[in-house]
Parts: sequence; C-alpha cells; structure tokens
Amino acid sequence: MGQCCSRATSPDSVQGGANGYGYSHQPKQAQAPPSYNNAQPPPQAEVRYTPPAMNPPVVPPVVAPSKPMPDTILGKQYEDVRSVYSLGKELGRGQFGVTYLCTEISTGRQYACKSISKRKLVSKADKEDIRREIQIMQHLSGQPNIVEFCGAYEDKGSVHVVMELCAGGELFDRIIAKGHYSERAAATICRGVVNVVNVCHFMGVMHRDLKPENFLLATKDENAVLKATDFGLSVFIEEGKMYRDIVGSAYYVAPEVLRRNYGKEIDVWSAGVILYILLSGVPPFWAETEKGIFDAILQGEIDFESQPWPSISESAKDLVRKMLAQDPKKRISSAQVLQHPWLREGEASDKPIDSAVLSRMKQFRAMNKLKKMALKVIIIFMLITECLFLWCL
Repeated sequence: MGQCCSRATSPDSVQGGANGYGYSHQPKQAQAPPSYNNAQPPPQAEVRYTPPAMNPPVVPPVVAPSKPMPDTILGKQYEDVRSVYSLGKELGRGQFGVTYLCTEISTGRQYACKSISKRKLVSKADKEDIRREIQIMQHLSGQPNIVEFCGAYEDKGSVHVVMELCAGGELFDRIIAKGHYSERAAATICRGVVNVVNVCHFMGVMHRDLKPENFLLATKDENAVLKATDFGLSVFIEEGKMYRDIVGSAYYVAPEVLRRNYGKEIDVWSAGVILYILLSGVPPFWAETEKGIFDAILQGEIDFESQPWPSISESAKDLVRKMLAQDPKKRISSAQVLQHPWLREGEASDKPIDSAVLSRMKQFRAMNKLKKMALKVIIIFMLITECLFLWCL
C-alpha cells in the first residue's frame, strides 16, 4: 500500500558516440623526408631515451556491493512497521492475519494495522491477491465512504497494511444498539453502500464481497460516515471479460457468480441483499446449508408477503426488485440506484419499522458472529498444529 517504482533511464537518452567522452583523435599528416646536398651524411647526434612522464594509475572508486533484494511480496526492501507505528490491542482476526490498533510514533495519531502472515501466503495467487488488494486500496483512497489507505510495510514474517481507524464499530451493531429504526434510516445506509459500488465501478474496480461486516462507521458520532474497509476479493475490471471464479459470502452472492459468468453487476445484487436485510431483518435467500442458500438464490423467489413487507413502501420494494433482478442485463446500475426516488427524493418514511425487524437483525447478526467464532477456533487450532509440526522437525 503506497509503493512506487522508478523506471531506469532509456538507453535512447544517452547522447553521442565515441566523441561523447570529450576528446577527438585526428591522425597526423605524413612529412616528406629531408633532402641532403652533400654526399656525406651529417654526423649522428647521441640519442638518449627519456621515458614519458608516468601519471599515477587511475584507481576506480570502491563501490559497496548492493544489498541483495529479498524475495519480497511488495517488491521493495524490508521495512519495520514498528519504526513508524507502535502496535496496540487486537481489533479483529481473519483467515490470513490480525488487525491491530496502532499509533503513529511521531504524531500520536491512531490507525488500524492489518498484519498478514506470510506463512499463510503459500501460493503465487495468494501473494498476487495481497498485492492487488493494496493497489486497489491505494487507487480508491480519498474517495467518499471508502477507508483511507495510509501505507504498506513488509518484514520477514508479515505484510502490514496501515489504514484509517474506523472507531464507530460495525454497521449492524450500531443499528441494533440504537433501538429504533425507519425506512429513512435504511435509505441513508443504502445510499452509503451503493455510493461505494458507484465509486468502485467508476474507477474500474469490482468489489465482489459486499456485506454488512465489511462496512464500519468512521466514528461513534450519531451521523458518522459509513466506510467500506475490506477489498481482499476486489479486482480491477477488464472490459469485455466475464469472470468465472466463485467468490463472496453465501447470502450475498449473485446468481451469475454461481453460474460462473459474471461482471460488475454482482455488486448491485449484493447491495440489494443488504437493503432487503435493512428493511426486514433477514436475508432474502435463506437455508440451513450453503448449498441450500445457493439453490434459493438460483431459484430467485423473493418474499414480499411476510411481515414487515406489507407495511414497507412500494417505492422501497420497487428498488429492491430492481436491484435483485435475476438477469444482470436487466438489473439496475449503481448510478441508477442513486437516482431512484426512494433514495433521492426523500420518499422513504420516517415512521418506525416494526420492532420485529431489529429482533431478527439481532439474531442474524448473532448467528454470523457465532460462525466467525467457530472459524476463529479452527484458525487457532491450525496455528497450534503448525507450531507443533515445526517444533517436532
């Protein structure tokens, strides 16, 4: 994150040939031999050999051998992140690394540092994914609703990504903690989510993993800005290319991802799933197993009959339908979402939504946290197993 490579000067920029060294060599003109009028040759003078003046030998300057470039992921020399930041408490843990609170030593400002263990990056594709994530974060940094990128460091054991600290917590936690909720509040959140999609697509990036857990609030203030924080599965869009690898999180995956033939429209689908949850408290496609969820997504039947949908405005339901269109060619674009009357013209009602929505959202959030805890246990077990294996060697 924040790397720059300098290009070597082109050989074409070197001017001149041999004369470019600052001297020229012209051959001497041959001279005619002297003529002698007398028969006898002139007396021969004693010839003494005078050696030419000896200049001291030119000794080339001693050049220290260049430090060999380590086999790095970021393509630069190792740099200790702890020389710039002091790492503090753990903020979160994932499959590849840990996020810490960190403080810039020179200013005392606080940031978040995601430390990615290089032991987990076993394949070439893993390393390319990390490089791409850093490039995308740097590319998008400074845009609204996107976490600010601050720098990237690499040492022997880890890659460290320093970014803006979002101290306001996760999106659903904030909604549940407030205890009251309305369509207008949902519209405000949806606008922030779709703005991320719109900015990404405008700047040539497909996110591919939009979900509530990847959105944090910048501060604890009432009107804190919503920020997208995770770009680990994002890619730069190649025009005309259809993507085929299955990525994302089960509840938010678009049907064309499961069919292995998709483009940037999948981000609008995922944002539509988030909007459905914001209005009802549960995802539109639900099952006990991942396969069941995928089957429901492919079937595409969306429930607008159960509570609280009868009390939700037609304008809100219209937007959800357009965002969750099965055919990506018929799906509304991110720019069109932002122009929809429910978002743009203040049609969203300020009337409180059924309290059951918050209860369902709380249960859904708790279930996801339980899954995360289970994953954390698996990760810890794998780390212990790996340490024991290395100890036995």
